[in-house]
Amino acid sequence: MGKIRPLFLVLAASFLLLLPACGGGKGVKKVEAYDPEKYLQKADTLVADKEYEQARKILLEVKNRDASKKYAPLAQLKIAESYIRDAETEPGIEEYRKFLDQYPSNQNASYAQYQIAMAYFSQIESSDRGMGAARKALQEFLRLKELFPRNPYREVVDLRIEKCRSIIADGEFMVGKYYYEKESYAAAVLRLESLLGQFPDYRRTDEALLLLGKSYRALKQSDKAKEAFGKLIERYPSGKLAAEARKGL
Repeated sequence: MGKIRPLFLVLAASFLLLLPACGGGKGVKKVEAYDPEKYLQKADTLVADKEYEQARKILLEVKNRDASKKYAPLAQLKIAESYIRDAETEPGIEEYRKFLDQYPSNQNASYAQYQIAMAYFSQIESSDRGMGAARKALQEFLRLKELFPRNPYREVVDLRIEKCRSIIADGEFMVGKYYYEKESYAAAVLRLESLLGQFPDYRRTDEALLLLGKSYRALKQSDKAKEAFGKLIERYPSGKLAAEARKGL
């Protein structure tokens, strides 16, 4: 019994000496208190530093921990924006759509829809390469006007809608002209008829009508050729292409 007691005291003393190292000593990392506003600010800083993946982890934590739903919508918006800033357009668009699905009546809903349209609009490069992006942008801008008629982007949206329509029309004309020059007259007719049906006020309607008339003539559809040439002469009687249309008649 006398031998056991000193050994017990030695072990107890050793344990007490170890406590500072295991407790709140300098080697222990302090856990940061959860503050959603500070977390959002930290995410903004990370995005500015192009640390997008790390920023999204913080934003997702804010979204998951926000029982009040006060900060979760903002976090979702910032997640979408981080993808756009990172040049990952499609994931960014999907995150904006997720925002609209989850928070359709949020005050930033029109902003999210506008950003979807702008993500496609920013992909437009030229008439021969940007038709697909222009079609998608046009669809999303029209959806913005339909869902949020009082959105704060009305003036700029109308201008961008016109640009999208112009790019789509130019693309249709270029394809129609390409088919005509390749002597694929039936394909040219389909494109040019579609162009004139969708965009009756297209700025190059006279050229489109002339190519359409020539295509119909090459297909030996004289009545339709005369109709196309006649429309050209009627609409642009003093235009430089009217003389060629008269020869076609």
